[in-house]
Amino acid sequence: MYEAFYGLKERPFALLPDPSFLYMSRRHGTALTLLQYSIQNRQGFTVVTGEVGCGKTTLINRLLDEVGPELRVGLINFTHSSFGEMAEWIMMAFDLDYKGKSKVELYDDFVQFLIREYAAGHPVVLIVDEAQNLGVKGLEEIRMLSNVNAQKEYLLHLILVGQPELGELLRKHELRQLMQRVSVAYNLEPFSQGDVGAYIAHRMKVAGGDPEVFTPEAVRLIAAASDGVPRLVNTLCDLCLVYGFSADQKSVDAATVRSVLRDRVRMGLSVGRQAQ
Repeated sequence: MYEAFYGLKERPFALLPDPSFLYMSRRHGTALTLLQYSIQNRQGFTVVTGEVGCGKTTLINRLLDEVGPELRVGLINFTHSSFGEMAEWIMMAFDLDYKGKSKVELYDDFVQFLIREYAAGHPVVLIVDEAQNLGVKGLEEIRMLSNVNAQKEYLLHLILVGQPELGELLRKHELRQLMQRVSVAYNLEPFSQGDVGAYIAHRMKVAGGDPEVFTPEAVRLIAAASDGVPRLVNTLCDLCLVYGFSADQKSVDAATVRSVLRDRVRMGLSVGRQAQ
């Protein structure tokens, strides 16, 4: 709707986790470096946590864009409380046959897959998004499937990504064996106010627009109202551009942001703290 008005090639604040729009804040840069390090050095378990909307999935998508063809990557990203048999989901993630097989057969087939890939020089990585939904049982099943190792290396590297509850879950006594294998762990925090401004400018620029469309006061209000959560920043910025377009305004100022926040409050959709 507003793309041509603001000289944009595409919407800069869409909610889909598009790695091409990833803004590499210090925290996101550290998280990506740790993920790269853990894969290159074939660490056992890597855990990345963060609040909802902080960019964890976008970060994983960026990582997947960067890995070479020699890496065998399986991704599980539809976890929920009634997930079913973990072994079947893992086999599916690597495009392996799983139908009509017992747990023993699934385990044996997966171990043979790991051995074949190791012999061929192909590291195997399993990424589980929203891993906090697996509960103790699901995470313990993953640990059991990762028991196979060769000499001094694990044949399966696991990356667990989830909300802060994942960290609490891993500290449970029942998962102490899994926790002992976590070699890399990082918590992705929301943006600072300075990061919010740089993030907005970055996404506007990537989309082909003017990075200074949002005034400094507008940025301050968005940072306060969103608590620095990237997904909420996107939601507010997208609406601000719609409001600005409807008012024929080439810049997004504080008055526009306040209008957006006021209307969201009326609809019961307020986010973060209310900007003053």
